[in-house]
Amino acid sequence: MECAIISRAGQVLARGKLILKEEDGKTRLNLETRGGKLIEGGYVGEDGDLGAASEVLFENCFATWRMTGLTLTVTISS
Repeated sequence: MECAIISRAGQVLARGKLILKEEDGKTRLNLETRGGKLIEGGYVGEDGDLGAASEVLFENCFATWRMTGLTLTVTISS
């Protein structure tokens, strides 16, 4: 899935893709930017819930860009 991280002012900070990675029998939600930066998210719940995984991802996005009010847009194309 292609995605973009957008600031509160509407500036695109990064474009990339969301990826799911298997680690020690768990699945982690990550963001890989086109510039090659990997931002780790949390682990996906056993029931497939992305809530906790996305919270960790946004905490790490904040740590990367030092901004609040970020928006993640996802484009799914077929």
